[in-house]
Amino acid sequence: MLYPIGTQTFSTLIEENLVYVDKTDLVYALARKRICFLCRPRRFGKSLLLSTLASYFRGEKDLFRGLKIEALEKEWKQYPVLHLDFAQGNYKNPDYILERMDAWLNEWESLYGVSKQSKMPGIRFGNIIKAAHEKTGQKVVVLVDEYDKPLLDVLSEPAEETNRDMLKEIYSTFKAVDAHLRFVLLTGVTKFSQVSVFSGFNQPKDISMDNQFEALCGITEEELHTYFEEEITAMAPKYGTDREGIFQLFKKRYDGYHFSEGMLDIYNPFSVLNALDSQRMEDYWFASGTPTYLMKLIDRDKVDMQALTSRYYEKQYFIDYKADREDPLAMIYQSGYLTVKDVDYSEYGTQFLLDFPNGEVRKGFVSLLANDYFHQNGESTPLAISMTKMLREARLGDLRDTLTAFFASIPYDANRYGRAWSYESHYHYTLYLIFRLLSCYTTFTEKQNAKGRADIIVETPKYVYIFEFKLDGTAQEALDQIEKKGYAIPYAADPRPLYRIGVSFSSTERNITDWVEID
Repeated sequence: MLYPIGTQTFSTLIEENLVYVDKTDLVYALARKRICFLCRPRRFGKSLLLSTLASYFRGEKDLFRGLKIEALEKEWKQYPVLHLDFAQGNYKNPDYILERMDAWLNEWESLYGVSKQSKMPGIRFGNIIKAAHEKTGQKVVVLVDEYDKPLLDVLSEPAEETNRDMLKEIYSTFKAVDAHLRFVLLTGVTKFSQVSVFSGFNQPKDISMDNQFEALCGITEEELHTYFEEEITAMAPKYGTDREGIFQLFKKRYDGYHFSEGMLDIYNPFSVLNALDSQRMEDYWFASGTPTYLMKLIDRDKVDMQALTSRYYEKQYFIDYKADREDPLAMIYQSGYLTVKDVDYSEYGTQFLLDFPNGEVRKGFVSLLANDYFHQNGESTPLAISMTKMLREARLGDLRDTLTAFFASIPYDANRYGRAWSYESHYHYTLYLIFRLLSCYTTFTEKQNAKGRADIIVETPKYVYIFEFKLDGTAQEALDQIEKKGYAIPYAADPRPLYRIGVSFSSTERNITDWVEID
């Protein structure tokens, strides 16, 4: 197979016989809409989607031979397509967005014979849309790729106002030329709210959490088997497993995204294709870069991921990013570092459980947070690898010594959030970060039952571990709480050996002082 690594142009994929996961039935359904917005994480195929739509609306029928849309579309009309691609470029330069828009407008004015009657980009854009409709006899299609990048690049920087005003001027044009528009789609990583970008703009239909379009970007379980069964199975011997085992490894590492209440599993397409191309499973998506804007927010707001993850939220709290409110939850979710893991319907409304989508994201993101939190460079990842092996073999004495040595190595003033060592929350967050790095195992932090929350539960293929921690108490008190609260009851029928571990920390010694384990 020839994999489209770095290729986002639909015609190139088809003409060069690269792998293309056929989503043209969804493209056809989407094209029946008018003005839409789609939010998806970076490198999830948004640019390829827009390229596919551009080819479809231009009537390039030959490119779609043998694809699902061939049986659906009968007319293949040719529409004028205006494609604004904000994915590339340095928008920190306040003149860049003006120059970029001017280049696009000059090209379209020449193409459709429009005289430059104004210096205002919005007026020029509107005149181009009208002229394109009149010249071709067909209404205009406008596709906007990464509409939000000019804002994300300059959050809280001098160029933000310039870029915001330019986008507002362009997007407000759509209302004035509504009669000349056939279809509009804006894509991006983040849905901004309360930043006046869409003021005066007919509100687009947000399909980001629409059941019908949840598989529009990414790879479904069915698609994974349909297109890549043989290639994935061929990797099994390299990882010492069989067909079922290798698919489970792919699922644990790259699956887990959900973009609607339908909870359809979506695999990260960038990581899957790179893993197949190299025949090696690595953290490709995370390694491709953590957005600067996200790290700015995390640092600004002193984000405590323990407080954000494994919690239920109403949709309004994570679907729109409000720049005037210091709450980065929406940005973290929309950037792909959190996803919906469960939906709870009740008389009080619908709530969504948010957590890390898969092993790749959890390990990478938590490692980034841990190294920043402890002011260490890469020390937390080797620690997690060592702990993974110890838990796999039930070497709890070694685990105790390793954690003790790790706490001893943390400088007194390492905690950048300003929590004193005597605060129990600091120990909880430290342990939360460490155990969350165990991407190979199922790890629960503060798992709730009817009587309380267990601090940490780790499930490995062979063992189950329940940890309870006490600050300036005793390990026996921690063990007693495990029994009193019934944290082990859900595992009563589980054939795996279960270990209960009580751990005591001292606020004066700033380390583990007591450790008791029973099985």
